[in-house]
Amino acid sequence: MNDSVKQSIEIKIEKQDDHRSAHHHPSSTSPAAGGGSQEATRQDSIERILQRKQKVYQLPRNQKLTKLSMYSACQGTECRCTGWKTPEENRHKDVEVDYCPNFKEECRNPNCKHSLEAHISHLGEINDDQINELLGAIVDVENLYMSMLRETDTDTKKVYAYLFRLLRQCILTRSQAVIRGPLGDPPFEHPSISKAVTNFVLHKYSHLNPGELETMTEVAKTFLHCLNHWNFEAPSARKDLSHEDASNYKINYTRWLVFCHVPAFCSSLRHFETSIVFGRNLLKAVYQYVYQQLLTKCKTERDRMPPEKRNMLAQLPKFLEALKHEVLNDDSQIWDPNFKPTASIMLQKSKRQHEAAVSSSSKKSSDPKRFKKDPECEDLPDEVVVRALKRINDSNYTSRTDVVFPPLQAPRDEAAKAEESRREIEFHVVGNSLTKPVTKESMLWLLGLHSVFAHQLPGMPREYISQLVFDPKHKTLALVKDGRPIGGICFRTFATQGFTEIVFCAVTSSEQVKGYGTHLMNHLKDYSTQRGIKHFLTYADEFAIGYFKKQGFSKDIKVSRHVYAGYIKEYEGATLMHCELHPSLIYTHFSSVIRKQKEILKELIAQRQQEVQKVHPGLTCFKEGLRSIPIESIPGLREVGWRPQFRTQRTSRPLEESADPDKLANSLSGVLQSVRQHSSAWPFLKPVNPAEVPDYYDHIKYPMDLKTMGERLKNKYYVSRRLFMADMARIFTNCRLYNSPETEYFRCANTLERYFQTKMKEIGLWDK
Repeated sequence: MNDSVKQSIEIKIEKQDDHRSAHHHPSSTSPAAGGGSQEATRQDSIERILQRKQKVYQLPRNQKLTKLSMYSACQGTECRCTGWKTPEENRHKDVEVDYCPNFKEECRNPNCKHSLEAHISHLGEINDDQINELLGAIVDVENLYMSMLRETDTDTKKVYAYLFRLLRQCILTRSQAVIRGPLGDPPFEHPSISKAVTNFVLHKYSHLNPGELETMTEVAKTFLHCLNHWNFEAPSARKDLSHEDASNYKINYTRWLVFCHVPAFCSSLRHFETSIVFGRNLLKAVYQYVYQQLLTKCKTERDRMPPEKRNMLAQLPKFLEALKHEVLNDDSQIWDPNFKPTASIMLQKSKRQHEAAVSSSSKKSSDPKRFKKDPECEDLPDEVVVRALKRINDSNYTSRTDVVFPPLQAPRDEAAKAEESRREIEFHVVGNSLTKPVTKESMLWLLGLHSVFAHQLPGMPREYISQLVFDPKHKTLALVKDGRPIGGICFRTFATQGFTEIVFCAVTSSEQVKGYGTHLMNHLKDYSTQRGIKHFLTYADEFAIGYFKKQGFSKDIKVSRHVYAGYIKEYEGATLMHCELHPSLIYTHFSSVIRKQKEILKELIAQRQQEVQKVHPGLTCFKEGLRSIPIESIPGLREVGWRPQFRTQRTSRPLEESADPDKLANSLSGVLQSVRQHSSAWPFLKPVNPAEVPDYYDHIKYPMDLKTMGERLKNKYYVSRRLFMADMARIFTNCRLYNSPETEYFRCANTLERYFQTKMKEIGLWDK
């Protein structure tokens, strides 16, 4: 590391040491917060780093360039100096606070002696956003260096050193940090911890009522949240692992540091959630420690929690204990990449949906026969849609459904789109620039837009409007008519944050109520999606909220606050609104596409009505003495869309599945154990040995035995009693098929079958 970088970081350390409280742990200032730090401490660290970055972003440009010069190679011929070094008399002054050197000051490096200007000559062309991005990386580098100095664990220190060098090189080359090497790329395991926990909730708690299931879902989310913010132990602290486990843990710990933990504090690195990129190997390695710590926290913090969360917290120990079994069980279904909810889970889900539908309906009924499953949706054949589209495009087309469906109102922007197609209006993105020449036409449009904004937004000071409209970082989408701007949207794009802030939006009063505002916003949406921007944010006053709602904005902000906090200006008395853009939509064509789809749908309905309105002759078969006919034989019934409905199972029979899968498994396990211990079970205890009976598998294609059934029961294969009964029946059927009636095997099968039926009846699972 060059002396200038080290000196800059040492100044930061001195200043932070001067202001530090009694807490000596580095977690308050660095991303290397030690294991076991509280979530509040972690959040405080992130907030401090963001505040420092905001402070650096607000420095004058000269001080920003000075800061960059300490990390920039000298541009002098054949000079190898990697960063400008402060003169001896100023080496303890801080560029971020009280020092702004003259660009003619010479570098303190005796092998350089070039001026500060020589170290920043290549930075003259970069804009403020690029400078801020580099400064943010510098703050991350300095935090990493302080973390490296304070870290005592050798393995962790090496990771910090690697990331420090990586970011340092990225600053020098002005490139994006990309981590390559033997660690691999996220995700590292399939399925992920998050997916497995979701599978666990479905597998274990799907039988609960909706309220209890929601509580357990919240418990699962809380567990995943804790895991995503957990500080895991360093490999050197894990003395309880075998050599192989320790090696695997060290690899996963390094991956976690590089991709999850450090990027949470260093925004220059891409951040991943622990529960998304890791799977069973990491969770199994850390679960015992996390489990014990969470149980302790449940006891100590339960009384501090609000009443509405205490019930959820009370369920956490039970959840952790059940999950522990699945984490340690090598054959657990939740880690199966192809895991699907079992039949019992789907049955319980359909029951809950049915109960919810019945409770919300005004026509409530307890009769299960009234419940009908929704028919599956089927796509129409392409030729039917093409025929309908061809018909509505016919110049003589008149809709037959206008009586039932009144003609659609024209979209708000239809007139504006027509004017644009006739070249009566145009849309242009214009902006000022300090580095490139600006055309006279663009400057005149900016002046015109300034007048429009000032006239339509009287509450905004003219000086403030001038400051933003003519600011090179802002651009304006201008609506031009007859050579002069009649409206526009002033905006600023924060590419690194992935959003655009809309500052001003107005159309001159004489041109309003013509759909120009909607068409302007649609053009800006298309402009943004083409550049990879997916979010709009704006502060709207009480008069503009209605307009923005019509354009798809909402008060429900779906981006995290740290993404936009400090980037956009907050207006007192205004409402923050958000619009999420879909990259595959063309917003200027969107209303036309929707309108065309509605017309096609109306035509398809009209065609269907024409088919349905056919009159069929009455049935005469009943006069001839026939008492009943199949319902599907009624003429015209299938033509109108009728499909056979499967009746639900009669409630008088025993349940096909137990309300609790574990309860069903315990019941079946008891039956299987009794059958195994019966005196006639000896021929069926294990699979038939082909060495002893060579031709057995030539005759028996689907063999079964009590040992195989035990393994299936252990693996939770028997989600219903009928699967269990079918396998048991197969044992007896196979025996009778291969052996003659006079054999001992045949008699054992008959005796054991009767005993099995008796045991099933005793527990209420036999209905034959």
